[in-house]
Amino acid sequence: MKKDNKAVIYWLLIGCALIFVMVIVGGITRLTHSGLSISNYKLISGTIPPMNEVEWNEAFDLYKQYPEYQKLNYGMSLEEFKDIYFWEWIHRVIGRFIGLVFIIPLVYFLIKKRLSKSTIKKSIILLIMGGFQGFLGWYMVKSGLVDRPDVSHYRLAAHLTTAFLTFAYTFWVALDLMFPNKKQIDKKLRNLIRTGLIVLIIQIIYGAFVAGLDAGWIHNHWPFMSEGKFIHETVYIEQNPTYLNFIEGKSGVQFVHRTLAYIVVIFILAIWYKATRNEITHWQTKGVNSLLIMVGVQFLLGVLTLIYAVPVWLGVLHQVGAFILLSCMVFTLHRFSK
Repeated sequence: MKKDNKAVIYWLLIGCALIFVMVIVGGITRLTHSGLSISNYKLISGTIPPMNEVEWNEAFDLYKQYPEYQKLNYGMSLEEFKDIYFWEWIHRVIGRFIGLVFIIPLVYFLIKKRLSKSTIKKSIILLIMGGFQGFLGWYMVKSGLVDRPDVSHYRLAAHLTTAFLTFAYTFWVALDLMFPNKKQIDKKLRNLIRTGLIVLIIQIIYGAFVAGLDAGWIHNHWPFMSEGKFIHETVYIEQNPTYLNFIEGKSGVQFVHRTLAYIVVIFILAIWYKATRNEITHWQTKGVNSLLIMVGVQFLLGVLTLIYAVPVWLGVLHQVGAFILLSCMVFTLHRFSK
């Protein structure tokens, strides 16, 4: 690590940590059904929450105009509204804070000429990704303000996946500065890790589908999707054409998510096995070992989350597990790339 790069690296890693916090709060917001509590978007004034009873009543009256209150939460008290308002408000505030933490130091580093041309280009990409992530957040919320009391699971998946990818790329840029010299030992192994990363991202997308469709509240058995007593009575809804069962049907989406979990495990076992049969560096060893440990933890969290029908704390832990597993995969790929 070059001394001149330390401040830049810390800046990028702080950004990674803030995105991590953002994902946790976003998970809580989703699991507590708080995401539609703020029905408008004000970039500056929206940073300040209602400060008195009059302002709270105005915010509550606005919420009452939309489908979630009218179809799901009719009769909700003001105090109950304040609870869900808090999570969506803090989620948006963290998003704004991340923007400031990225833009202000970026301008400083540009003025001080602390960034190489390569890092400047990467920083511009990060800036675009961050802005697009904010846009997707509001685009997602809008889908629940028209005629349905819930957001589109496609938009939810886009919003969540973009957050994960923004984190992954920020982490990669930091790793480029932390480890300027890379050692590639096996192209086939590198490509295996790349494929494993793609499969993991698809699994994250399907995790968002499960969350968006509340598909974790059915088939609460493992290892088989047994019939039984479900929290939601309607389970199998035949979609036409058939493929829609696997992207819009609760049972089909959960089936794909379960199946991909096994595929991710198989890929990581293959990566670990192939890597440990080569002469690898200290950091490469740490990377593949962290993958092996984390995929086991994440698989267990997934099973427990399903069996216990997605309590908020387990749902959040499962999402955190996906975040850490992605971090391990990105780190490992970086260590095996030239």
